[in-house]
Amino acid sequence: MDIALAIVLLVLSVVLTVLVVMQSGKEKGLSGSIGGGSSETFFGKSKSGTMEKKLSLITTIVAIVFVVVVIATYIVAGMPKA
Repeated sequence: MDIALAIVLLVLSVVLTVLVVMQSGKEKGLSGSIGGGSSETFFGKSKSGTMEKKLSLITTIVAIVFVVVVIATYIVAGMPKA
């Protein structure tokens, strides 16, 4: 059971890392305000916005599952072996 939970934790940590790296930053910084953040069209913004929302939702779900598996691993590892 310990090995299975460790493998699941390893896979979830890699997936969570990839998901976080795939997300773009929320702030454009100084270059976005000077360079014309309004140059994007309305339709272009909405398409990327929905993809970002989906990516954010998936990241949140994977993070919650990761925390649950960490807690389960802690509980299983703390049990005395019979």
